[in-house]
Amino acid sequence: MTYLLLILGFLLLIKGANWFVDGSASIAHSLSISPLIIGLTIVAFGTGAPEATVSIIAALEGNSDVTVGNIVGSNLLNLSLVVGLTAFIFPLKVESVTIRKEIPFAFLSAVVLLVLLFDSTNQDTYFLISRSDGVILLLFFTIFMYYVFEAAKNSRNDSIESTNHAPNHSLKKSILFSIFGLTAIVLGGYFVVETSTTIAYQFGMSETLVGLTIVAIGSSLPELVTSITAAMKKHSEMALGNVVGSSIFNVFFVLGLASLITPLTVSSKIIIDLIILLVLTIMLFIFSRTSYTVAKAEGFILTLAYVAYLIYIIIRN
Repeated sequence: MTYLLLILGFLLLIKGANWFVDGSASIAHSLSISPLIIGLTIVAFGTGAPEATVSIIAALEGNSDVTVGNIVGSNLLNLSLVVGLTAFIFPLKVESVTIRKEIPFAFLSAVVLLVLLFDSTNQDTYFLISRSDGVILLLFFTIFMYYVFEAAKNSRNDSIESTNHAPNHSLKKSILFSIFGLTAIVLGGYFVVETSTTIAYQFGMSETLVGLTIVAIGSSLPELVTSITAAMKKHSEMALGNVVGSSIFNVFFVLGLASLITPLTVSSKIIIDLIILLVLTIMLFIFSRTSYTVAKAEGFILTLAYVAYLIYIIIRN
């Protein structure tokens, strides 16, 4: 039964991603909005729902290390493994606005979090994200959303070549496709994580190793499958927008909301992870500037970077 649920989970992920990408691309076409904007909002927030749920529940239960670790770990995985594998399978074209604004905004989110951590006390053993820090993070999220809505309004005046690849559904049908697709993605991701964890325990893997590998990768499966599907359907702006938007959403909204619920204490080890996240964001920025494309070789480098990080955290823990 466990293996059947595992297969069902992967089928739901693949089919759900197809529906979600088609529906989202069709919404962009119907509203004359750039697929990049849809990727930064609907797709990014939708695929980020599993991480948001895990993080907020962990905050409510007082497991703040899980909350912050899940967000930082998810962003690391998104900007390395998700972008890397997607680009390795299908090179990602990058719009100039992504290089000038979206990727720097993702970089800013990591910098802001780093600064807020250093304003806490007792930094030898732990850092604190207070409720006032949460307000600051949510203010940054408001600024980001203002930028996105302005960009969406301006993009209506531009001719959008990418939406020519979009299915020509009615707006209502497109929204239904997106909702059904996202539901299938979330359910599929849940089945894969739960069944993989059960199988891993049966083979004698430790709880720490399962958490760092299967659960971490499993909770990011929605971003991974959706980005690969979007790239293969020639919506590479949506693929990259999904990853970048998800990273910004995770830090500014999810952490902001979680720390408003309860102040978050986190191990000082998180500083090293944040520095690695900043380095990966810079790498993505540099790769994006090479012919406005993240090529196969660059995708392979980003994938290797995540493998190296994974080995590091397994040894560290």
